[in-house]
Amino acid sequence: MIRQDFSRIDAKRKNTDHRKKQFATPQYAALSYDTRLNFYTTPPTADITLEQFEQWAIDRLRVLAELEACSFRNRSQAETASYMKPILDKYLPLGSSSSGSSKLGEERMKDHYSHFILRLAFASTEDLRRRFSRVESALFRLRFMDNDAKERQVFVEGLNLEWEVVGEEEKMRWSEELRAAAGGFVKRMEEESWFKVDWERVPELVEGRRVFLRAGKAYVPGREQMSMVVAEFTARLDKALEMTSRALPRLDEDDRLTPILAHLSNNFTTPDASYSSSTTALPGADISARNIDTLSSSFPLCMQNLHRSLRRDAHLKHYGRLQYTLFLKGIGLNLEECLVFWRSSFSKITDDTFNKEYRYNVRHAYGDVGGDSNRRGNGYSPFSCQKILTEHPPGPGESHGCPYRHFSTENLTALLQAVGVKDHEVLRGVKEDKEKMKYHLACNRVFEYAHKQELKKVKDDGTWGAAQLETIVHPNEYFKRSYLLMNLGKVKEAEVEDEVDVKMED
Repeated sequence: MIRQDFSRIDAKRKNTDHRKKQFATPQYAALSYDTRLNFYTTPPTADITLEQFEQWAIDRLRVLAELEACSFRNRSQAETASYMKPILDKYLPLGSSSSGSSKLGEERMKDHYSHFILRLAFASTEDLRRRFSRVESALFRLRFMDNDAKERQVFVEGLNLEWEVVGEEEKMRWSEELRAAAGGFVKRMEEESWFKVDWERVPELVEGRRVFLRAGKAYVPGREQMSMVVAEFTARLDKALEMTSRALPRLDEDDRLTPILAHLSNNFTTPDASYSSSTTALPGADISARNIDTLSSSFPLCMQNLHRSLRRDAHLKHYGRLQYTLFLKGIGLNLEECLVFWRSSFSKITDDTFNKEYRYNVRHAYGDVGGDSNRRGNGYSPFSCQKILTEHPPGPGESHGCPYRHFSTENLTALLQAVGVKDHEVLRGVKEDKEKMKYHLACNRVFEYAHKQELKKVKDDGTWGAAQLETIVHPNEYFKRSYLLMNLGKVKEAEVEDEVDVKMED
């Protein structure tokens, strides 16, 4: 069990013995979740397990990563809401009070804790705080729009926000200006309510010229309530993140939390993905050494680069061999075929040299040899995008890593053009993604370009669900989707044959 006090820090307090405070008995507060929406003003203090601590945070991170991807892909609010619904239902469900669900308490507790855990993970730097605030605000907006109107109003009234109601006399005095700012939607001034707030609290409305400004105040129509609430949410979260960043040194001595929080913040580069060989099986696919050249057209750019380097030099250095071997293992290439592939690829050396210097490493990756009993029989898992991006950057003469991160813009563009990406808009978008360090979005941009027609088909006919259209964060998932899209007819025939075989056996 793990007990963590997420209490607020008084920034003005000095000469505090943090060691005494760290080991003091926390003040527990019983929390009740009366509404679906949450401003996260009260830190959670009850006990949760270490497994819950990590898994809840990972689930929320998946949601935030997909939401951020929607923003960078310029999806509209309606498109974002539609795309995010199944993802939220899967990773972070949060029913309304009127739904009658028996899991409301569990869902709201997970939402509450996961927010504060990620707040800890992303409070360390200004960039992480800014990104976290932006996507959390987007998530709050999404839920506010989707919430039951009655429950939403109860939530807003309970916030006790400092909004000054504009009186009838003042409303009539500025009626023309208010009506103009509202874009002509107001027909009868007496039927519209208005609020007066400091203009800094509604930057979105000011930017969109949807409010009347006078003497530092913004006059906001009642129908723009959502923007006001979201702006308040963002302002409070920004302050809370600053306070959390000052409290982080207290966690240095807790060797249970620090590695988890570091892992979570690293994963904000691109969310980590678990690998399962059962989820990457491809019916009817010829996954053999002789067919790798053909299959490579469905590889992500990192693996295409390794394959091209191997074919050019008849050799790869250690980390390149490891990254590529595990990927090939993940697509379904068995150990015997993998050994055949590597032996034929290393055409400039003798059988004796291959057997002495390289054969053992391939067998070890598959778990066929080695002293690690936990891995024996299974071997190592294929590297995720997150691992490729953050571990063992390539040095001179090495071909592993992620081209979107580790290549110069010029070399990246040349490689993309060499593998068939000719569209200048796509290349420009990839360059912008790279500059913003959104490497997984650049990879997904290329995937969507390469499979534009096939993706349209599976979306139109409904054969692919939302889970199959999520942002790709694993090279093996990239290959699987690419292969399926490029072989739609062949895969369907193989699935039908498998069903027939099963029925005949029955």
